[in-house]
Amino acid sequence: MVIPVYDKNPVRRAPVVTYTLIGLCTAVFMLGPLAGFAGTYGSGQRLACEQAVYFDHWGVIPAELFHGQLPLDRLGLPAGCTPHPYGKVPVLSVFTAMFLHASWLHLIGNMLFLYVFGDNVENRMGRVRFALFYLVAGFLATYGFAFANPDDTQSLVGASGAISGALGAYLYLYPRARVTSLFPFLFFIPLRFPAWVVLGFWFVLQWLAAQTAQNGPGVAYLAHVVGFAFGFLCAWVCYRPRRKLSLAVRSAQGTQGDIQP
Repeated sequence: MVIPVYDKNPVRRAPVVTYTLIGLCTAVFMLGPLAGFAGTYGSGQRLACEQAVYFDHWGVIPAELFHGQLPLDRLGLPAGCTPHPYGKVPVLSVFTAMFLHASWLHLIGNMLFLYVFGDNVENRMGRVRFALFYLVAGFLATYGFAFANPDDTQSLVGASGAISGALGAYLYLYPRARVTSLFPFLFFIPLRFPAWVVLGFWFVLQWLAAQTAQNGPGVAYLAHVVGFAFGFLCAWVCYRPRRKLSLAVRSAQGTQGDIQP
């Protein structure tokens, strides 16, 4: 596990989209049943039922992406839970799920990664392109997990697939940026390493976990892998150096100028 806390990589302008995404995810969590601030969800058995229905309604259920909305009796709701039926467009739940989180720890962890790495990627891409990139990364990460688990009826929530896309782009764009991180197996001592070490280590952990993860409640490691790979490839395609191509064009133009009468 890697916990980044700071990167020495200043930005030229305020990362409005990154801060907005952090604010939206936080606000959605605060208004949901898990934060404990909205009394309308009740307590005890009623709260457990409301939590389950909330995630089934707004989260992604892989089986629904391929088979349409499932009946309530197939969603594994708590015993005695009889919620009112709700309408759902499964493909749209891919986007709503990006703003849901299953716990305070889940929220804080995701937002920390987005805060540390998202601002620089946004500065490089621009606000509008970064917003679109973030949504596409989350969309592909979710569908990547769903294709591998087409019959899974567990709710998938969280921004980690989209944020993984930002991590992949950051690795390509700023591989030598110094990132201060905490490593639990090193007793949480803050250490500074190049981004390629921190993010490379993080990706290897996700990849290994995705190979051993079993179906059921837990972390969708495969979504992290897919999002990260997309972000890295997208940055490579859009921002790879084109110096040789430019030199070739100028050389050709110069040759044409020499033979003109």
